[in-house]
Amino acid sequence: MNPDALRGHMDALLLSVLEREPLHGYAIIEALLARSGGALNVPTGTVYPALRRLERIGYLSSEWATVGGRKRRTYRLTDSGRKQLEGERSAWQEFATVIGSVLRADAVETGEVSGARRAAG
Repeated sequence: MNPDALRGHMDALLLSVLEREPLHGYAIIEALLARSGGALNVPTGTVYPALRRLERIGYLSSEWATVGGRKRRTYRLTDSGRKQLEGERSAWQEFATVIGSVLRADAVETGEVSGARRAAG
């Protein structure tokens, strides 16, 4: 998948993966890969800075835990993060609906755009 396509959606993806349970960074990357059917192979250099930013603004909290004998930072969604995820989902649905209506093969021009073209033509 084109990495540019993820721009602006990474926060929602990370919050969504952490909705069910706390995870450490590598497990988050694996969850993105698994939930996307292998399409989202996001590099650590993208995920970790985003996790730290989301923690700074209060959408995530973290703590150190020992996982498989290794010390790892585990991230958890906060109440504020859950509210943000809800908003992100609503915004995504609206965005997908609008873009889908434009990209549909059978899309028909209607409304002001058609009228504006006729007036300009």
